[in-house]
Amino acid sequence: MRFNGKPASPTLIARYWRASLGIGIVVTGAVAVLLSTLAAIVARIEGGAAEIWRIGKLIATNTVHVPLLVRTNQIVGGILPAADGIARATARIQRAVGGDAAK
Repeated sequence: MRFNGKPASPTLIARYWRASLGIGIVVTGAVAVLLSTLAAIVARIEGGAAEIWRIGKLIATNTVHVPLLVRTNQIVGGILPAADGIARATARIQRAVGGDAAK
């Protein structure tokens, strides 16, 4: 290495090496801090996304049953007139067996 046409002294070369290594260590430390911060942020985001996914699956599970409830209501609507007829027939049977004691 030459400066102004003169060879560099071993002390100057050692000083530049130390400065270069020091700067490299500082840059490596800064990168390590930034990467660890990024990893922590990613972990928080993944946790939030997992919770959103869990809640979404619960909502999907609940909403899949809505058409079944509609069908259940249709069936119950069809059963209701038959149940009223059965209740009337039971009342007639009870009056007939009871010998019109209710009158």
